[in-house]
Amino acid sequence: MLFDATAVLIASLTVATVAGNPVVHATVPSSPPISITTPAEVREIDLPTSQQQSVSASAPATPRSATSIANLTGASLLQALTAMPPTAVSDYVEANPRRLHDLLAAPPGAPQVAGWWAGLDRTAQRALATAAPELIGNLDGIPVAVRNDVNRDVLRSTIRELELGGADAGRALATQNLQRLQMLYAIADALGPASANPPRSLLQLDTHDAGKVAIVLGDLDTADYVSYLMPGMFITVGGNVVEWTETAARLYEEQVSWLSLLAEAGASDEAETVATVAWIGYQTPHLLNVGSLDLAYEGRDAIASAIDGLQTLRGTDQPFISLLAHSYGSTAAMLALSGSTSVDALAMIGSPGAPVTGVDDLNVRGDVFVGEAAWDPIPNSSFFGSDPGSTEFGARIMSVAGTVDVITNRVLTASIGHNYYWGVGTESMRNLALIGIDKGELVTDGSQRDAGRTLALLL
Repeated sequence: MLFDATAVLIASLTVATVAGNPVVHATVPSSPPISITTPAEVREIDLPTSQQQSVSASAPATPRSATSIANLTGASLLQALTAMPPTAVSDYVEANPRRLHDLLAAPPGAPQVAGWWAGLDRTAQRALATAAPELIGNLDGIPVAVRNDVNRDVLRSTIRELELGGADAGRALATQNLQRLQMLYAIADALGPASANPPRSLLQLDTHDAGKVAIVLGDLDTADYVSYLMPGMFITVGGNVVEWTETAARLYEEQVSWLSLLAEAGASDEAETVATVAWIGYQTPHLLNVGSLDLAYEGRDAIASAIDGLQTLRGTDQPFISLLAHSYGSTAAMLALSGSTSVDALAMIGSPGAPVTGVDDLNVRGDVFVGEAAWDPIPNSSFFGSDPGSTEFGARIMSVAGTVDVITNRVLTASIGHNYYWGVGTESMRNLALIGIDKGELVTDGSQRDAGRTLALLL
């Protein structure tokens, strides 16, 4: 009875949106009608041309057959693929899609992947990227530029394949392909044109089933501050990637604006930069499975791998990493941070409960923040454990009730219900931006102390 009541409540309050607007399932602007029985008209996709070139040279190792690697997994499988000619790798990947899926579901650690990739010469790297792009584009520990190039090529080629393949498919497959094509159009729309500012990188791309995607705004290789946006229930690639990326873009702009203001006041370095990541790297729950933690464990593993990959690539030049998690995503985030993965700041909004007893159980180097909006009953449900907003949990309160900013004199609106935490001009968005740039001193908590949270605290 508790599950049924809570699940229905969550479903009624959690719409497929990230900014509190009514549900609008993604349609592709200006795309032509697509027939499911005849080849679709070709839609122009504005994606930057990849700098990667196809090569025919074999990897510099003793060739192995597909039969000889049948039982290999993880790093051993990567090494074995390196030792195969590119044509054999392509054949193996095409004939064994489940093995590829399993490898990406439980990949070697990012340090292992980074070491393996760095040990290959340029010819071997290009050969593998050409022969197994869906693998190379999704392995944490491989450089961002390589993954962006490979994933954009896969996106482009898969769209063309689906546009031209309608005549050969039965009705059921054609309908499935149409849905898949619309999802890929949405990803292309979220990436925007080649001239998009800030530049956008396609860090992760799974074109199958419900899909997975991670779009970076800014330069992940050099940014001083990196914020991951982790979604909760009902957020899907096909339905929400455009809105989720726009949310990451608003957060990026808010953070840049704050850094500029702080630099003018002499409270920060004017050269500091940010990157935000619109991350939908796991299958979020729906009404029928929201009562289970199964997908939270999937999200745990995926976000932990993504963060470990970033930290591996940045080496001695580590950024300030924040994880901003909404709803069910906050539970998955806490599962990740109760393991070996660590971040500098965690913000949870609309959390349905914690699988840990308090902040001391989380690998967060700085502060943990919790925001709970009026008329949002999900936080108080404690459905998955203790309430992160309780005094006993030990997190800092992040006000989302609306106020007048004592620094900018802006009127900040309140977040109401479960889905307006990311709303434009809200106190919630203001505080999330400040958390992401390590300015927790300025985060409001709704108390009388907020009147003193001025720039003087940073000078």
